[in-house]
Amino acid sequence: MFIEPRVGNGNHANRRGWVEVICGSMFSGKTEELIRRLNRATIAKQKVEIFKPAIDKRYHDIDVVSHNANAIRSTPIDFAQDMLLLGGSCDVVGIDEAQFFDNGLAEVCVKLANSGVRVIAAGLDMDYLGKPFGPMPDLMAVAEYVTKVHAICVQCGDIATYSFRNALSEQQVLLGETESYEARCRHCFLEGRKALR
Repeated sequence: MFIEPRVGNGNHANRRGWVEVICGSMFSGKTEELIRRLNRATIAKQKVEIFKPAIDKRYHDIDVVSHNANAIRSTPIDFAQDMLLLGGSCDVVGIDEAQFFDNGLAEVCVKLANSGVRVIAAGLDMDYLGKPFGPMPDLMAVAEYVTKVHAICVQCGDIATYSFRNALSEQQVLLGETESYEARCRHCFLEGRKALR
C-alpha cells in the first residue's frame, strides 16, 4: 500500500510538490486508490481539486466514480492546461482517466509539482492493443512515485495487466465497462487477440 511521504497542512511557503501515478489495466482498482489518497488528503485538511476528462460520462457527468461505486466530486475539463488555472492554488490535484488527456498532461503536472502541488494521476498505462496509452508514458517518466495495480484475469484467475476489448471497434478510445472489456493476463490477452483476427 502506498504511504504518503508527507501528510498534514504544513507551511505553504516551504511546501514541496511531486507527481504520483497510479496505473494498470481496467478493473485493477486505479480509481479506488486515487479516491483513497484524495480522501486522506481531505482528512489532513489539505485543499484538494479533482479533474477528469469531460468525455468520461460512464457513471456520472461530474463525479469520479470507481467500479465499486465509490465517488468523489470532480471538475470535468477538456484540456490538461485547464488544470493550471483551476488547480494552481491547491495542495493536492487528483486526475482520473489521465490517458484520455492531451499530450501536454505531463508538462502540466510538472508545472503544478514545481509550484508545490502534490499531483496524483490515475490512468490506463496500455490501450486495448497493449500499446502505451496517450500521455501516460511521459507522465510515468516524470513522476516521483509510480504504483502499478493489477486486476485478476477473468479467463484463468492469474494476475491481469491487460485490458482486453471484446467489442468490435478499432478506435483507440471506446468508453465502456464489462460489456466491452475484460482484464486479462498476458497469455489470455494474446490468445484473445489471435482469436479476433
